[in-house]
Amino acid sequence: MAHADEMLSLLMARKPKHTLPQPLYNDPDLYQVDLEMIFYRDWLLAGPTCEIPKAGAYLTVQVGAYSVVVVRGADRKIRAFHNVCRHRGSRLCTAERGSAPKLVCPYHQWTYELDGRLLWARDMGEDFDLAANGLKPVQCRIAGGLIFICLAEHPPAFDALAEIAETYFAPYEMDTLKVAHSNSIVEQANWKLVMENNRECYHCAGTHPSLSVSFSDSPHIGGDGSGVGDPMIVDHHKRCEAAGLPAKLQLAPNEQWRFLRVPLLGEAVSYTSDGGQAVEQLIGRMPFRNSGSLMFFHFPTSWNHFLSDCITTFRLLPLSPQETLVTTRWLVNKDAVEGVDYDVERLTEVWTQTNNEDRAIVEENQRGVNSPAYEPGPYSELQESGVIQFVDWYASTMISRLTGRAMIAAE
Repeated sequence: MAHADEMLSLLMARKPKHTLPQPLYNDPDLYQVDLEMIFYRDWLLAGPTCEIPKAGAYLTVQVGAYSVVVVRGADRKIRAFHNVCRHRGSRLCTAERGSAPKLVCPYHQWTYELDGRLLWARDMGEDFDLAANGLKPVQCRIAGGLIFICLAEHPPAFDALAEIAETYFAPYEMDTLKVAHSNSIVEQANWKLVMENNRECYHCAGTHPSLSVSFSDSPHIGGDGSGVGDPMIVDHHKRCEAAGLPAKLQLAPNEQWRFLRVPLLGEAVSYTSDGGQAVEQLIGRMPFRNSGSLMFFHFPTSWNHFLSDCITTFRLLPLSPQETLVTTRWLVNKDAVEGVDYDVERLTEVWTQTNNEDRAIVEENQRGVNSPAYEPGPYSELQESGVIQFVDWYASTMISRLTGRAMIAAE
């Protein structure tokens, strides 16, 4: 409770439109409050549905102390469970992803159906109740082809996000795609610094030469949405919506998530070293190549770019007070043949380079924040409006949960 009180005190005293107090970026006890109040209560991106396309396909997600397995059942339904055997607690699935006809504990071979029911447990006696020892479920929802999980028994509302995602993601027909490549890196920095870095392009021109070929560093592109009246964006929206592509800004009431379609630079059609196409086939029902990027973020874990020929998803998960796992997935048409229709290096090189460049600057950010000389500094309201948006969401969410107002509102 003392740590929660410290967190509340720091947030209530923080200076608006400034970076957070130092302990919120590096203190182990306050990191635990982040886990308990944010990551153990909110909806988190697990991955795309196309990553587990067949019955028995699964992926695992580590959220703080919790290991979760997300699996597609024989009935095609996707479910999530705590990745913990009901016998003596061993993890069932140890790989990041895989496939199995049943979920079998590697320790003593207790065997579970893909829907979580315990099917077999050797030598447990006649009175042993299989039905009472199934896997513990984790809340799981699908939003337009993206899988979200929530560790809370009573999760936050999800229907509004799911409804808009179904509309905005429909042209991409996510279930007709495949994961062409997946990459994970560990950034030696607090998860909030990683997210702050993503929410602005103030640094892009000086840090990301390959990304800057196709992605505009205009604050109207990556900001809080207040710049959607930019004529370039307005014209792009008109063109895309006339072709059946939802484009206009959709922002959650609490600004936790956003959908917005934006143009790429000049004649660019994809995030490649020259701005040209990355994949021969378009995906889903995309009507043309220069559809720009449908940008979708969801705090606290995800940002994503939906293009005409590929989708790139990003997921962050905190590992420690100053360690964050960032996983990037590239999705393409499932009929696209590697080496014929796309080259993996060309498909991935821009975001691979950008991720590594971001890792370097975020790690330097963390080193500076750790200095006794650090004090909260001012954000640029023009260039860092998206960062202000994220930090305000974090602070208001944390304060409401620490004071109990969120629970009252939920009732």
